[in-house]
Amino acid sequence: MFLVKKAKRVAFLWVLFATLMANAQTLTLSGTVTDSNLKPLEGANITVKPQNQGTSTNFNGNFKLKLNQGVYVIEVSYVGFKTITQRLNLVNNQQITFQLHTDKTVLDEVLVSAVRVEKDAPVTYSNVTKKQIEKRNLGQDIPILLNYLPSVTTSSDAGAGVGYTYYRVRGSDDSRVNVTINGIPYNDSESQGTYWVDLGDFASSAESIQLQRGVGTSTNGSGAFGASLNILTDAIAENPNAEIANSYGSYNTRKHTVKFSTGKLNDHFELAGRLSKVYSDGYVDRAYTDLKSYFLQASYVDKNTLIKALTFGGKEKTYQSWYGLSSEELKENRRQNPYTYDNETDNYWQDHYQLHWNQKINNQWATNVGLNYTKGKGYYEQYKKDSPVSNYNGIVEATGEDWYGNPATDLIVRPWLDNDFYVANFNAKYKNKAIEVISGASYSHYTGNHFGEVIWAKKFADDANIRDRYYFSDATKNDFSVFSKASFNIINQLKAFIDVQGRFVTYTTQGLTSDRNNLSIDKSYNFFNPKLGLTYKVNTKNNIYVSYARANREPNRNDFENGNDVTPESLNDFELGWRLKNELLQLNTNVYYMLYNNQLIQTGGLNDVGAYLRENVKDSYRLGLEIDANIVVSKRFTINQNITLSSNKIKNFILDRDGIQKNIGTTNIAFSPNLITANALNYMPIDNLQLSLLSKFVDKQYLSNTNTEASSLTGYFISDFNAVYTLKMNKIFDSIVFTGLVNNLFNREYVDRGYTYLNTWDTPGKSFEVQGYYPQATRNFLLGLTLKF
Repeated sequence: MFLVKKAKRVAFLWVLFATLMANAQTLTLSGTVTDSNLKPLEGANITVKPQNQGTSTNFNGNFKLKLNQGVYVIEVSYVGFKTITQRLNLVNNQQITFQLHTDKTVLDEVLVSAVRVEKDAPVTYSNVTKKQIEKRNLGQDIPILLNYLPSVTTSSDAGAGVGYTYYRVRGSDDSRVNVTINGIPYNDSESQGTYWVDLGDFASSAESIQLQRGVGTSTNGSGAFGASLNILTDAIAENPNAEIANSYGSYNTRKHTVKFSTGKLNDHFELAGRLSKVYSDGYVDRAYTDLKSYFLQASYVDKNTLIKALTFGGKEKTYQSWYGLSSEELKENRRQNPYTYDNETDNYWQDHYQLHWNQKINNQWATNVGLNYTKGKGYYEQYKKDSPVSNYNGIVEATGEDWYGNPATDLIVRPWLDNDFYVANFNAKYKNKAIEVISGASYSHYTGNHFGEVIWAKKFADDANIRDRYYFSDATKNDFSVFSKASFNIINQLKAFIDVQGRFVTYTTQGLTSDRNNLSIDKSYNFFNPKLGLTYKVNTKNNIYVSYARANREPNRNDFENGNDVTPESLNDFELGWRLKNELLQLNTNVYYMLYNNQLIQTGGLNDVGAYLRENVKDSYRLGLEIDANIVVSKRFTINQNITLSSNKIKNFILDRDGIQKNIGTTNIAFSPNLITANALNYMPIDNLQLSLLSKFVDKQYLSNTNTEASSLTGYFISDFNAVYTLKMNKIFDSIVFTGLVNNLFNREYVDRGYTYLNTWDTPGKSFEVQGYYPQATRNFLLGLTLKF
């Protein structure tokens, strides 16, 4: 009897278990995402709520999800298209098609299509979205926010990531990275550099960023020799919104941001803006940064037209920390600042005005016109002790002697730069099922006045006055480029990309340098830059690509100041890549070979304003392997990992020491580590909370091109910890976002940048090496609170 009862109980439990399993069986939801023309969209995001489970479409626009029976809300999104949501009662395996329609409020399709690439292009690139930017946007500059992208290294003068910040891509410095904002060139026309300190908190107005490594596609402005960085500013908001963001952290670092948007008024107009203030005392003593910035845009949109008028800019004041520390000072106190004059500061104002008109003519044709005017003006103030009076045009008189016994005095100077920059862009895009063609032209005109004032001296000359100028030079640069690029299918699975660009540059300047040396330049350059590539779709999850691109670029102003025999440089860039994407893994792998002729390579030394000196070298190359992986371990745990292995060499490097030239053979290119790795472990323990552990390793670097171990930087490994929690609200606020960031979590003392150069005495054969280092902050934190309305 007992056994019968037991058997009945077991049978009942099996029936109950089978019933529960039947009611909770796993079903398959599959489907396709297309555009309005039924063309599959690769990379569209499908999110299942409330589980926040999701996936993305493959090359054919297909997706597949495993779900239990139940009622779900499916959200489908894709950049440039309106996000759609659909309620779904899943009771059986189901297949569904989602059709997305172009979102006229997003500029990606027309505005930056001339300088950006699509997912299947034979170009090596990384995309950064607004959501990714927001996670760590607590006041640090854009270069620091890009630190964990493949092949990127970053640094800052003050050590805390605020103020004068820098980045390198594949070892190439930021003067070789072409930067555009809404397709408008941002690099300084003369120095070719980018000064993010002039655009404080600009990340808060960025909708998306694309970093193309290598030559990339044709772009506006100076040629890309290491990479190109394309920034798209805020898109039009459908609904009214506002936010107040405040953050505070170590070294009295703080950021205050106010943003607003009216949303669409009368379904056509929008007004949006931002005001920001960023301040930091800096890790280095007194290396403070004070930034004020703004962003304002007015937009009009209808079915076929999008017009945007933007103005943005800022004012910066930073205390001098350009020259770092000597090795002795670094050992003594790595936070000390050798400068003692209380106003040894850099001061600059910059305002940008842009107008963009995007017009869709029909389903095949679209055009964009972009206009820009930039006004920049500023100076740095510098105290000079025992400075030779011969450098100041008779304004001051001697009160002593310098190191060499020349008549000298103490004084304070202000070297000024006053410049204007005009740009006009036009692009036309034709697209059908068989081919896409984008053609365009860009013209820029730059004028700049360089001059220096003496604002104080121990003794002025009798006929001199305060603010008399001791040097002056003017400069004009015109840059005109035309391009046309096409992509089309050769066969069903093989796609070709062809891109040709002509670039025509004139540069003239005359007058004196800050050292009162004559500077007379009248140069013209005509460059032809072809690019071509192939992408082969192996299957729905794999494709491979190969490309060749040629770039040419003119010297910058500093190169001419350092020597009149400087010549243009050219680059042949070869790329071979493989992309894999499925539900659990996205993998981008590529090999690059960048072969230079007459590369203008950094020597390791600095000029009088802290910029690296450069010289032509005949033969040099960069050869590397890049691997970038995004791994979905589970719906709550993901891993982002990238690694770059490279060899960066100069062939037959000629070393000039004390007037004696010697071929020292093949050497390593300065500031080019052979190994760079970065990874992020992302975990969501509960909904709306994300925890990330980020790590970065940068191998040994040489400060010069001579392979000198004494002037090399030791490799370093650092980690950051990032936490973001979003509290959803029903009243007053839409949400409150709490953000925390611990930089250099394990408190490493490291140096990521430096300089070295030979200083020669008057006595022949007497020379010594001068070295400097830029210490970066040890463990520090930033905390942020954002109120979204």
